[in-house]
Amino acid sequence: MIRWGGIVYRLHPLFLILMLFSVWTGYFAEMLTLFGVVTIHELGHVAAAKAYGWRIRRVQLLPFGGVAEMEESANVPAKEEMVVALCGPLQNAWMAAFALLMLEWGPGQSADYWAYFLQANLMIGLFNLLPVLPLDGGKLLLGMLSYLLPYHKVLSAVLHTSLLLSLTMVIAALARYAAGGIHLNLLAIGLFLFFSNWYSIKHLPYQFFRFLVSREASCLRMQRAGHPPQMLVVPFDQEPAHVLRRFKRERHHLLYIVDRTGDVLQVCPEDRLLRAYLSRMSGPPGGRGGIGPGRSRGKGEKIG
Repeated sequence: MIRWGGIVYRLHPLFLILMLFSVWTGYFAEMLTLFGVVTIHELGHVAAAKAYGWRIRRVQLLPFGGVAEMEESANVPAKEEMVVALCGPLQNAWMAAFALLMLEWGPGQSADYWAYFLQANLMIGLFNLLPVLPLDGGKLLLGMLSYLLPYHKVLSAVLHTSLLLSLTMVIAALARYAAGGIHLNLLAIGLFLFFSNWYSIKHLPYQFFRFLVSREASCLRMQRAGHPPQMLVVPFDQEPAHVLRRFKRERHHLLYIVDRTGDVLQVCPEDRLLRAYLSRMSGPPGGRGGIGPGRSRGKGEKIG
């Protein structure tokens, strides 16, 4: 564990296992190169996040990149999240270009090293663009869909897609066993991604609750930027939890509460409903159908 610039950097146990395995197989120099590539990749994310004023607590380094723990949750703009996600693969792009230059103009005896350096950067950069959380491609997909669909639906869809794709990696690695070998790196990374997304799906209500808690700051940011509100027509007898799941990350909403005939009973901003709902959250963690870590006292409560 290393603390630098107020951020704790820690090697994930998976990286340590692969390093030990590389010593046993005689590929330690290649693993050190991979470690350097991964570190520079992650520093690209950190530099972009700091430029936006994000507060980063810890960064875990894995064989394919890193996972940063930030104090910000879903209240940062999706555009910023996508830029930060892209700044990792961009480091791999310039390093790959440098490797090509060295292959062309560098000393011939170092050609094998620069060929591996090029391969490592292409592998790390392209792998991270897969639409799987917590890879950069998954964060890009999450950010892009946030402009189009309600955040709860986006979060659920991207997490389930990530789970399916990570399971595909595991199956592909195991399928090589029938062909006379097994791809241990792909198997280890696929298993890590699978259990990471399985855990995130299990705790999706908590993630969505964090989104709701940050909505007041997000709405204020969008109002100051001059973004017009999006109108939501809400039946007066619809449960608040169902209304909250219709909220989009990159919109602030104006609720038009209507009766059964379609007449408008009341118009209110989303923050009024949010404050009323969050103030009633209490009790033990909710079940699969819950919206957050607590249970609303008024189950079946109506809007109007």
